[in-house]
Amino acid sequence: MTELFKHQDRTLINVQLGQNVILKHLSHQDLSELERHIYISDLKKSEILLRQGDEQLEQYFVLDGILKRFVSSANAKGMILRFAIHGDIETSYAAWRQKKNAPYSIACVTHSRVARVPVQKWMEFLAERPSLKEHFEYEVMRIMSEIMAHTITLHMLDASGRVERFIRKYSHLFDLLTQKELAAYLNISPETLSRLKSKHTK
Repeated sequence: MTELFKHQDRTLINVQLGQNVILKHLSHQDLSELERHIYISDLKKSEILLRQGDEQLEQYFVLDGILKRFVSSANAKGMILRFAIHGDIETSYAAWRQKKNAPYSIACVTHSRVARVPVQKWMEFLAERPSLKEHFEYEVMRIMSEIMAHTITLHMLDASGRVERFIRKYSHLFDLLTQKELAAYLNISPETLSRLKSKHTK
């Protein structure tokens, strides 16, 4: 990790931070203040940012690449909960509020660049900015609703219905994800996904 104010791409990164779904609401002065707490990580494909069970929690702002949030069971079965791309956030806010360890992992689907802030510092920053805190908590609730809808989809729709729903709701992700990752997210085989992709994109 590199402190933002020491990073060689600091100017570009500040532009990207200003385009983030949450940070775009900040004034230049507020963003400059937050910068003191930001670290930048350039990560390889499959690299882990957060491991399920971790105690050290962070707030993430995706600058480049794609992240995935996933859970794993004791018998090594896993489930992808969501993807986050440039401009999105990833967070362990709920675990922090409940004083619990991370209930899921966050990893890189592709080479990624991520801005990260310790959750405690992030919450202290939000405490002084009620409007920003409201935007942030709304986004956290939106993400949780999205994950709940995805979980219901896996139980209620067949493979064709899952693919159709994904294309309808997340068309911007459709060509960015590998067949393996998307198949895992939809809980179908890569072969089935390939067949259904051809059907639904004709």
